[in-house]
Amino acid sequence: MLNTTKTKEVIFHDSRRRHQVQSPPLLPGVARDFTLKVLGVTLSSHLSASDHIRRVISHSAQSLYALRVLRHHGMNDVGLQTVFRAVVVSRLMYASPAWRGFATATDLKRVDAFLRRCKRCGYCASDLPDFEELLDESDDRLFSKTLNNPTHTLHTLLPPQSTASQHYHLRRRTLDRQLPTQISHLCTKNFVTRALYKDCY
Repeated sequence: MLNTTKTKEVIFHDSRRRHQVQSPPLLPGVARDFTLKVLGVTLSSHLSASDHIRRVISHSAQSLYALRVLRHHGMNDVGLQTVFRAVVVSRLMYASPAWRGFATATDLKRVDAFLRRCKRCGYCASDLPDFEELLDESDDRLFSKTLNNPTHTLHTLLPPQSTASQHYHLRRRTLDRQLPTQISHLCTKNFVTRALYKDCY
C-alpha cells in the first residue's frame, strides 16, 4: 500500500518540474538576450518593466536637446511645455496599462525625478500631476472604454456581471462585475485584474 504523504510529495514535485521552464542550451557564438521588445514595450525575462522605463527616460532626455534648440530660437515656455507634453509625456505614458503592473516603486520614482528636473528647467508645466496620477488616469480611461464598449478588444477578458445585488440589499459598488477569487501574484499585475480591484471596497 502506498504512503499517501510520499505520493503527494511526488505529485507536488512532478507538478513543479512540469511547470518549470528550462532555458535551452547556449549556441556557440550567439549571445543570449534576456529582454524582448514587443510593440515598443521592453520586458525582461523576469517580467520586469525596469529596462523599459530606463530606455524611455534615456530617449526622453535626448529630446530635451531639441527643446533647448527651440528655446534658443525664441519659443516661449508655454510652447515648450506643449511640445514637452506631446513628445516626452506621451512617450513616458505609452502603453502604460500594459506594463504598469510590472513596474516597481523605484521605477516610478525615477520617472518622477526626471519630471521634476524638467519642471525646474521650464520644459514641463509646474501643475503636471505626479507620474502615478498620470498612470491612474490612463488606467481609468482605458477601463471605462473597456466596460462601456462591448466590441472593445479587452471586453471579452472581463468577468461576468455579478448577481449579488439581485439577492441582497448591498451598497452601490463602483462596477457590477464579479471579482476573481483565486488570484496569483502574476495575475495581480494584469491590467484587468488591477482595474477590477481598484476602489472595490
